[in-house]
Amino acid sequence: MKTDPAGKPGLIIEDLHGWYAESKVLHGMNFDVREGEVLTLIGRNGAGKTSTLRAIMGIMRKRSGSIRFQGEELIRKRIYEIARKGLAYCPEERAIFASLNVKENLALPPVLRPGGVSTEELLSTFPNLQRRASSPGTKLSGGEQQMLAIARILRTGSRYLLLDEPSEGLAPVVVKEIGELILKLKAQGFTIILVEQNLRFARSVADRHVVVEHGHVVDILTADEIRQDLARVKTYLGV
Repeated sequence: MKTDPAGKPGLIIEDLHGWYAESKVLHGMNFDVREGEVLTLIGRNGAGKTSTLRAIMGIMRKRSGSIRFQGEELIRKRIYEIARKGLAYCPEERAIFASLNVKENLALPPVLRPGGVSTEELLSTFPNLQRRASSPGTKLSGGEQQMLAIARILRTGSRYLLLDEPSEGLAPVVVKEIGELILKLKAQGFTIILVEQNLRFARSVADRHVVVEHGHVVDILTADEIRQDLARVKTYLGV
């Protein structure tokens, strides 16, 4: 398995298999995530990218293999136990509570670890959300909802963020803002695993790219490698 020589692996996935009921969707995933990097999982629809995030977080209950986080095995742990270790998941559907306003949505997650961000700090960090603090969460624009979903998981104190399709359905100017936010979080020491269909967006933020096909890893490329051989990646994605 290729790895980037810089940084120390904080999350190591080895021979990860996963099922939804009797349907097997992960067929031996192998990759690592290094401290402080942005790593993307890229591939066609249905390749197993989102399922990989769900398996890491324990949302996919039927799984086997090894998920080691900072030296500790997580494969048999429950969702709440994994969250308390410092991993946080932002789903593609964002899961904003319609009955709560922005401030209430931000206040809902518990602070699980030292470094959890207060609601007031989050509002000052995200000016758009501060302006809409009393607005119902689902009355926000798509970009504002995505910002809210990301801000909400920062409250927990987790330093490893699993983001599923954060650019999906957003206008180009908002996608740029999401990219700037991801790079800002990286500069602050967060480690980010990103599932992304938008290859241009993925290239703009990621240090490494894990290519997924049919529930297993077929390639791992650094940012330099993907720049030098973009045609190779487009072959994988069918674009």
